[in-house]
Amino acid sequence: MDYDDDPRVHVMKGASPRRGADYVLHWMQSSQRADDNAALHLALLEANARDLPVLSVFALDDGYPSANERHFAFMLEGLANAAERLEKLGVRLVGRRGSPPETVAALADRAALVVTDTAYLEPARGWRESLAEDLDVPLVRVESDVAVPVELASNKREWAARTIRPKIAKHLDDSLERVPRLEPARDSLALDVEHDFDFTDPDRLLDSLSIERDVPRVKRFRGGTAEARARLTGFVRALLDGYAENRAEADRRTSSELSPYLHFGQIGIGEIVAKVRNAGEGIGTDVDAYLEELLCRRELARNYTWFEKRYAKYRALPDWARKTLAKHGDDERPHRYTRAELDAAETHDPYWNAAMREMKHTGYMHNALRMYWGKKVLEWSNTPEYAFRTLLWLNDRYFIDGRDPSSYANCAWVFGLHDRPWTEREIFGTVRYMNARGLERKIDVEGYMRLVDELVAAEGIGEG
Repeated sequence: MDYDDDPRVHVMKGASPRRGADYVLHWMQSSQRADDNAALHLALLEANARDLPVLSVFALDDGYPSANERHFAFMLEGLANAAERLEKLGVRLVGRRGSPPETVAALADRAALVVTDTAYLEPARGWRESLAEDLDVPLVRVESDVAVPVELASNKREWAARTIRPKIAKHLDDSLERVPRLEPARDSLALDVEHDFDFTDPDRLLDSLSIERDVPRVKRFRGGTAEARARLTGFVRALLDGYAENRAEADRRTSSELSPYLHFGQIGIGEIVAKVRNAGEGIGTDVDAYLEELLCRRELARNYTWFEKRYAKYRALPDWARKTLAKHGDDERPHRYTRAELDAAETHDPYWNAAMREMKHTGYMHNALRMYWGKKVLEWSNTPEYAFRTLLWLNDRYFIDGRDPSSYANCAWVFGLHDRPWTEREIFGTVRYMNARGLERKIDVEGYMRLVDELVAAEGIGEG
C-alpha cells in the first residue's frame, strides 16, 4: 500500500489491512460510474493482490441538502446504468439508505480496506473525514473526477484562470490518463450482503424516497454513462468543428451539455478529453476552446471550493468586490424583484425570463445566458448579500448540475470572484456589468427565446 508515487491517492486512515476479510470495499459516491474510474481501479488492484472480490456500496441519503426529485431522478437513472455495468464486470453494487459514513463503516467490518472517491463540497467531504475517524482499517481516497489532482496543481486558493492555467498545463500530460480496464480476480455477485434496495427500477426507488417533490424530473436529460457518451459522440461529430466561434449561439444548442453528467461523476474527464482530442485533428482552436472550459475553468472551481471553506458564503468573495458593492449598496435600483417573482420568471426582461424558464423547466441553461442571468439578480436585489443568497438558492434548486464546485464558483463570479475591477458604475461599482444590449450583440436572443419555448413545451408545460 505505497501510494507515494500517485498524487491522485490520499491515505485518510493509516492502518493495517484486515486479515481474513471477505472483500475490499469500494465506496462509490462522487464517481458514479463503472468505467474510467480511478477509485474503482485501485480497489480492484488491492483486491486482486489479496485474492479478494470488490464489493461496491452506494449510500443513499434522502436528506441531502437542497436535493429534490429532479436531482434524485437523474442520479438514480445513472446508478442503474452503473450497477448494470459493474455486474458485467463481476462487481456487486449494494444499495443502502441512511447516513453514508455509518453505512460504509458497517460494511467495513468485513473489509480488508476501504477505497473511495473524492468530494470537493460539504457535506460529502466531511463524510469521508468522519469515516476515517471511525474505521480500524485503511481508508484511501482517490481523485477520480479531475484532470490534475487539486493539491498537485496548487497548494493554495488561486485568484484567476490565468494563475492556475500554467500550473494545470505543467502536470496535465502526466496526470490525464485513461484508467485501464481491470478484471477482478474474484467476483462479488454472490456475496452474502444485505441491501436496502437494488438499482434495476429507478422509478420505483424514486417513488419510495422522502424527498421534496416541488421540482419535478425533466425529460431533457436522462442520467447514466450511456447517455453521457451519446451526448459526447453527438457533440464531437456535429458541434466541435466551429465550437470556438459558435459556442455562444444559444439558439442552436452548441454546447456539449455534459455538465449534469460530470456533476454526478457519470463520465470521466479522461474519456471526454481523449474523444475530443481524437476527433479534433485539424481544428486545434476549437479543441483548445472546449478544453479551456473543461479543464482550466472547471478545475479552478474545484481549487476554490477545496481551499475556501466558506465557498457558499458572501464573505468569501474578494475584498475589493465586497467593498465596491457595499459602497453602492444604497444606489437606486430601477427594478426590484422578490425571490418569488424571480422564481416565477415574472420580470420586465424577456431575455432573463426565458433563461429562467429554461432553467426552471429543463434543469439547464446555456452558458451564454448564465452570466447575464446572474448579473441581473444582483442588479434587481435590495442588497448584494441577498442577491448572492437568492442566486445560490435558484442554482441549487433547479439546475441538475447545481450544488457543484463549478456552479458555486460561477455564482460567485457574478460578484467578482476570479475577475478584476472594471469601470465603476451604479449598483455594481467596479464589478463587471452586463446589459441586454451586450447580450443582443453576442447571441440571437429572439432565436434563443423561441428555442426555450420549444424546450419548455417538450417538457409538457404550457406558457409561463
